[in-house]
Amino acid sequence: MKSLLIMMLCCLLVLPARAAPGDVQRFPAKGAATAQLRIHGTTDIEVFARVIADYQRLHPGTEVIYEDIITQDLHARFLRTGKGPNGPDLLISSGMDLQTQLVNDGHALPHQSVWTDAVPAWAQWRHEAYGISYEPVTIVYNTRALPPARVPHTRRQLLALLRGEGAPLRGKVGTYDIERSSVGYLLATQDAHRGSIAGALLGALGDNAVVREERTGVLLDKVSSGELSLAYNVLGSYAQARIDAGAPLGIVEPEDYTLVVLRTAMIPRSSRNPAEARSFLDYLLSPRGQLVLSREARLMPIVGAAGRDGTPGRNRRPIQLGPGLLVYLDALKRRQFLDAWRSSVEPAGQPQAVDVQR
Repeated sequence: MKSLLIMMLCCLLVLPARAAPGDVQRFPAKGAATAQLRIHGTTDIEVFARVIADYQRLHPGTEVIYEDIITQDLHARFLRTGKGPNGPDLLISSGMDLQTQLVNDGHALPHQSVWTDAVPAWAQWRHEAYGISYEPVTIVYNTRALPPARVPHTRRQLLALLRGEGAPLRGKVGTYDIERSSVGYLLATQDAHRGSIAGALLGALGDNAVVREERTGVLLDKVSSGELSLAYNVLGSYAQARIDAGAPLGIVEPEDYTLVVLRTAMIPRSSRNPAEARSFLDYLLSPRGQLVLSREARLMPIVGAAGRDGTPGRNRRPIQLGPGLLVYLDALKRRQFLDAWRSSVEPAGQPQAVDVQR
């Protein structure tokens, strides 16, 4: 028993620590410091660190400061303090609607280069917001909890499983809490816009005591451990990275349609180092940067992603950057949507949460 305990402690010591939201990491220049770049991003530091390391191989004089911030906080903080001395030079977020709002409200600098010209039309807006990678929105399941024959491959199959005899997924299914997760809110509104069974599926999730979380990582932790059997509407790249590391997870891109969300970058007008921000954005969209995003960060590259019809192919339906994303950011529409969502996923009589505007 003692030797087993020692082995377990040793394993814990060698595992990399998972960064928490709000963590800040400074990447010192590899040579004499000549420039500084501040990035506020929603991508986990441990994922994006490899991208920054490769950029510094090309630009050894650049010090990079990266702050990991959850999507809605990134947006709110920028509006509150973005023009201050520690404001970002680059914002990178999977909250496409919030990035679009910043561009629409005049907060972004335009940038155009040979590398930005390679970005598909649906993945950029006004040369001010650019998709740097794309994310299929997936169903992730525990391979030990769900045998292949029971894994849903469409939303109708998931609905049937949720309504199955004996409620096999009651308390064992998770998704984003859209009141706290901006990405979750975006995906829920897109489902409502595209899917004819979105309301029925949401009701079935509520009937099964769906577990709601703010971040992808927490949902994947719970599915990996077996606490949850399945998570709906989660970003696929994070799950794939865990599968590559040995987690007992499987990924399904729903065959009826698979939403595609963009990880977008924009350069604020308040940037103190816009030249360095432009350089880093060009690097991300260059062949080398896209390869590093794919191989090292396990993020799907946007350049070259389009098929003949200009989309990522198969059943994937990209969420297009542009003014259409602003509709559900209207305060009245947001409140109405959240009220309807809350009434579906929360049991009757449960205290109603207060919406915190992003």
